[in-house]
Amino acid sequence: MHVALIGATGNAGSRILAELTRRGHSVTAIVRNPERVPAQASVTAKKGDVFDQQGLAELLKGHDAVVSSVHFTASDPRKLIEAVRASGVKRYLVVGGAGSLEAAPGLKLIDAPDFPAEYKPEAAAGGVFLDVLRDEKELDWTFLSPSATFVPGERTGKFRLGRDQLVANEQGSSISFEDYAIALVDELEKPAHSRQRFTVGY
Repeated sequence: MHVALIGATGNAGSRILAELTRRGHSVTAIVRNPERVPAQASVTAKKGDVFDQQGLAELLKGHDAVVSSVHFTASDPRKLIEAVRASGVKRYLVVGGAGSLEAAPGLKLIDAPDFPAEYKPEAAAGGVFLDVLRDEKELDWTFLSPSATFVPGERTGKFRLGRDQLVANEQGSSISFEDYAIALVDELEKPAHSRQRFTVGY
């Protein structure tokens, strides 16, 4: 596939870029600093601004799918969604957040008493993004939430998927950027969560 990846040099974005190229997809890496994108035959780096709706739409045109991996507090969900819609690309995958997942029946993770205060603005903005997507009628979107702990680690390919409930085990709730990237590209290649949020964890 020909995939546009917004935010290709971030923690999750760089792993998604690696996973896409590993599987033979060609990628347009849309970033603020194109010189930071590793040079590869199947990757074209383009300078883009997530707040420039018209410019972003032009960069996205002609792709089979768009993946956005950007901080929610450093972007506007409506502008991103409008840019994808204006580009004519129908498939849109979003690197989501964990805050809107249920940690217990009726309790969102962001509302749990031990949720770190410094992560609340980003988590709240991620919940807003998901709400906006759920009202979206045109795009074939998917929002993939990571686990509570989302960190660098190994590419094991061994993880579990869930829907709106936090995936956890005896050690807590976690997923590596590398395994998250596998789950996201799996979804891109074989869509199983069209117009849905799902989550991944160990």
